[in-house]
Amino acid sequence: MFVAGLGTAVPERSFTQAECWQALQRANRPEISPRMRAILQGILNHDNGIERRSLALDSLDESFDLDPDTLNRRFVKHAPALASQAARRALDDAGIGPREIDAVIVSTCTGYLCPGLTSYVSENLGLRQDAFLLDLVGQGCGAALPNLRAGEALIAGRSAGRVLSICVEVCSAAFYLDDDIGVLVSACLFGDGAAAAVLSPEPHPANRRVEWKSSATLTNPAKRDALRFEQKNGMLRNILTLPVPKLAAEHASKVLDEALARDGLAKRDINAWIVHAGGRRVLAELEHEIGLSREDTAWSAAMLRQYGNLSSPFVLFVLQEALRRGAAGGWWWMTSFGAGFSCHGAVLRVA
Repeated sequence: MFVAGLGTAVPERSFTQAECWQALQRANRPEISPRMRAILQGILNHDNGIERRSLALDSLDESFDLDPDTLNRRFVKHAPALASQAARRALDDAGIGPREIDAVIVSTCTGYLCPGLTSYVSENLGLRQDAFLLDLVGQGCGAALPNLRAGEALIAGRSAGRVLSICVEVCSAAFYLDDDIGVLVSACLFGDGAAAAVLSPEPHPANRRVEWKSSATLTNPAKRDALRFEQKNGMLRNILTLPVPKLAAEHASKVLDEALARDGLAKRDINAWIVHAGGRRVLAELEHEIGLSREDTAWSAAMLRQYGNLSSPFVLFVLQEALRRGAAGGWWWMTSFGAGFSCHGAVLRVA
């Protein structure tokens, strides 16, 4: 399987972390204690690896309209639009039309629609009515690689020729505020966006050759409660605990070692690291656990600084950036992790 085209999309409005702090001051939310307010001030006004985030808001003041109906309307309005925009760009990059797509797989965790997002994307793009549509939910930040693996299975089984793989998150539709440090840190990290990949049994003749060679996964349900969504007051509430950065690094290291051993590769053979960045602390733990340099995680750090943690689309933003910036060809490693607690990895061969 080859990644024949990539496309990304974010909302039009982008806000700096300092602007987010100013909006919080204006909101004067009573549920946030003075102590937590001081912590938020430190996070948003100092370098935490994020400079700005794109959010599906006309004004940051809207981010404090936190009731179930408002949040659901935000997801319904923006998730199909962002997913479709990223998909169109991926199709253009692959040099094909919508009617050449045989299957669409969409992953999200920040909202729920029935019928799912694939129905809206199919309509927006004008796909054939016999295209296979598959909606995946509940995999959190790690969803991109399971999505790609599902596409690989469709292509390998000859159930589809070309597959459109899409991840979209409207994290601003899943904001929640209370006096829990994990909830508040989440509100400072996440941004909105979508990414899409056209998967094909053959490479695009004019683009860089990106071949999906193998993959690996690890799920540890015993650590499920370290990182997850729960439903509270009719809204999604993100549970983010302090052990998450180290958990992510430990799981990512195990998946990497397993995949490299199986494929007869060593870490020194990897020329580019396409890594999901949950935050600056996550990147630091990954560097320490796997033995990576700042240069190795530069693509991830750049996307984190520009967009924040986009959840599931993030790793595809990193892949696109590495390709765009001319990262050296050869063996590449792509990894994502999130709810479950789960971690996924893939060996790519890039020319």
